[in-house]
Amino acid sequence: MGVEERRQQLIGVALDLFSRRSPDEVSIDEIASAAGISRPLVYHYFPGKLSLYEAALQRASDDLAARFVEPHQGPLGARLLRVMGRYFDFVDEHGPGFSALMRGGPAVTAGGACSMSTASTTNALVDSVRQAAYVQILSHLDVTEPPARLELVVRSWISLAESTALLWLDGRRIPRAELEAQLVHDFAALLAVSAAYDEEMGALLRRVLADEPADGPFGDLVGRLIALAG
Repeated sequence: MGVEERRQQLIGVALDLFSRRSPDEVSIDEIASAAGISRPLVYHYFPGKLSLYEAALQRASDDLAARFVEPHQGPLGARLLRVMGRYFDFVDEHGPGFSALMRGGPAVTAGGACSMSTASTTNALVDSVRQAAYVQILSHLDVTEPPARLELVVRSWISLAESTALLWLDGRRIPRAELEAQLVHDFAALLAVSAAYDEEMGALLRRVLADEPADGPFGDLVGRLIALAG
């Protein structure tokens, strides 16, 4: 393999191992064995497990951010539902790694000392994922300069998706498909509450709902609320 190809292979192997167990539980020998190379060769490409862990987190964050990219075709509710499906695919496949990323990373040690740089790197990666998601949602709403209330709605929803996924990982007690649909409903509900206080948000909500079919996610929410009120 070429240098970059081997580096990418090692990052992929490390990401798989770190996604299933804490980095402190994964040894360089195990990474080397899984990659089919010797321990010294791992060090040829990375100075230590810490740098390999940070590279794996970078790939994970890039992958997670890409889950929010969706063609601007069809109703918004259906688009968000597809986004949530891909988001939870990632969470399902990389449970411990997702938890580590969103909770600031575990205490990765190097030479017996906790690495503060890892925590800083992890925080920066999480912020980059949140910002990428924020930009994508705004683009689906066709808004370039969001008012303060819209920014609050979108960023609150992104945080809600994160916390919902983390809670779901703790036992998976609620069917995943239900949570994906509920999060899409949550987005509509947050928009609706904000629209009750602000005419600009009201106009945005009416524009979004005008393109929603009765059998789509947003229409489903309206039907459930009407049934509940009755």
